Amino acid sequence: MSAPGKTPRRPGTEAVARKGWFAAHRWLLLRRVCQLAILALFLAGPWFGVWIVKGNLTSSLTFDVLPLTDPYVFLQILAAGFLPAATACIGALIVLAFYLIVGGRVFCAWVCPVNMITDTAAWCRRRLDIKANHPPSSMTRYWFLAGTFVLAFVSGALAWEWLNPVAIAHRGLIFGMGAGVYFLVAVFIYDLLLTQRGWCGHLCPMGALYSLLGKFALLRVAAPKRAACNDCMDCFAVCPEPQIIRPALKRVGQDSPVIFDSLCTTCGRCIDVCGQKVFRFTHRFDSGSSS
Repeated sequence: MSAPGKTPRRPGTEAVARKGWFAAHRWLLLRRVCQLAILALFLAGPWFGVWIVKGNLTSSLTFDVLPLTDPYVFLQILAAGFLPAATACIGALIVLAFYLIVGGRVFCAWVCPVNMITDTAAWCRRRLDIKANHPPSSMTRYWFLAGTFVLAFVSGALAWEWLNPVAIAHRGLIFGMGAGVYFLVAVFIYDLLLTQRGWCGHLCPMGALYSLLGKFALLRVAAPKRAACNDCMDCFAVCPEPQIIRPALKRVGQDSPVIFDSLCTTCGRCIDVCGQKVFRFTHRFDSGSSS
């Protein structure tokens, strides 16, 4: 904690002063609008009888025409020994193609409902100046991912989906939370008190899978004006995967200012909080990015 009476410096303070509050929160606000709009599409049917989208993030049908299937659940079904229906296969291929193009972990920042919980925990950590941090190995999420497939194979069922916070949050918001709320509270407490960005940054198997899809994605964040960086560290403070910034910003192991790491969630917060306007959205082949 900070010393009594001392208020921790808030990331983005300089950006607000230089760009204004809305410009310093533009991508955060757009993400929230996107997340809530997607949720509203799913809620419109059960709540108001307007069936634009039927189902949930696991499997859905839009306008009774477009099937969408979560690739992670699809792979668990295969591991459990079942052959999904043709529409599920088509839906998984559509979602897979989309995230291969835009970036797998775009799901984490722009779609996943748990992101709002973990972002809130991160915000509270900064406000309370909580320093305790006990992160597991960076490979834990991938071992966890493999473990969920083994669990599906051994049990012959989608056992992990009963505990998956992402599935619990989305089903709960649509159909009622029930006991699943305790898992979401546990994620919040873990992120708040034990590990900074603990769930999304170290444990979530869905995030692990989507990061694998994002290795060759086109959409990227770059630091083309990195020479203007004043080392305020605000981008590191708000980034859910801060270790990915240094190679592009500080020329550690690469000359390009483009963030190539597939763990990038493309959330845009580094763009928001940078008062020097160092970062911007681009694509992986942007040869115009310069320092």
